[in-house]
Amino acid sequence: MDAHATGTFEVQLPALTLHHAEANPLLGRRAIDKRFTGDLLATSQGEMLSAGTTVPGSAGYVAIERVIGSLHGRAGSFVLQHSGTLTRGAAQLSVTVVPDSGTDALLGLSGRMSIEIADGRHHYSFDYQLPDAS
Repeated sequence: MDAHATGTFEVQLPALTLHHAEANPLLGRRAIDKRFTGDLLATSQGEMLSAGTTVPGSAGYVAIERVIGSLHGRAGSFVLQHSGTLTRGAAQLSVTVVPDSGTDALLGLSGRMSIEIADGRHHYSFDYQLPDAS
């Protein structure tokens, strides 16, 4: 079944020690701790690696986070993979479900999530597919 979920989330990104941090001060590593509300009632934990540049408004990041909770009432977990770039202020972001990472009632989940920050709040829009529960 094709479905759509929306809501908001709160995120904390505490800094973590980066292996060989002294080699390049433009690289960073952070933990991800999120709490989702709306159609996705869940928490997530993961890690993010980032790279800044000497050009203002240009950077990149990758992240992996495991989401545990319920999606439109179906309980389970899944993993999201992020890849984002900022090119002189122009953002491009891909957040996708890692194939075959869904568990329990989310077994077979696939999809893509978009994130928007407006008025200081993080909003998600999640287009996803789940096998029919027949």
